[in-house]
Amino acid sequence: MNTIPAQWIILAVVIAIAAVALAAWVSSQRKRRSQRLQQRFGPEYDRAVTEFGSRAKAEAALKAREERVEGLDIVALAPADAARFTQAWAALQGRFVDNPKGAVVQADQLVRELMLKRGYPMGDFERRAADISVDHPALVETYRAAQTIALRNERGEADTEALRKAVVHYRALFDELLEVRKADEELVSGKQIPAHS
Repeated sequence: MNTIPAQWIILAVVIAIAAVALAAWVSSQRKRRSQRLQQRFGPEYDRAVTEFGSRAKAEAALKAREERVEGLDIVALAPADAARFTQAWAALQGRFVDNPKGAVVQADQLVRELMLKRGYPMGDFERRAADISVDHPALVETYRAAQTIALRNERGEADTEALRKAVVHYRALFDELLEVRKADEELVSGKQIPAHS
């Protein structure tokens, strides 16, 4: 009669336990990564899952965004640049009453100029939105809403109320990118302004 030596049985049990432990660890790491991405990207996470059709594909895309943006040289504005952008925005808002369609076009251009000055590359809109979503996830949907209205404006399909909303949406992103509040807080506390929010 052939019997399996006790050593082989013990080895098989140890391997089985190790495999179960490894599977549990991998599952735990995936769950942590998912939770981290959900917390970082907020509604953008759900949008990516819908767009890509699976959590794994969405998470890979979001991780790629993070890595791409980490490789960028996103910088804080010099006070003179921040003042210039603030003045440009004030002038734009002053022109809204007389030319709301033009103000939306100018708001889009000013946000793009600010993004470029901060170090974001100027690819197509979806690429810009993806880059913004890494450091400013709460505002990426606002940016998309403003862009949708701007496209309707180009086709002559946006009424004055929609144009007003677009300017408000652009302003929210503009303020966040300008980092006026953060710069003021940093000056009061004497701390350095971080490159990434």
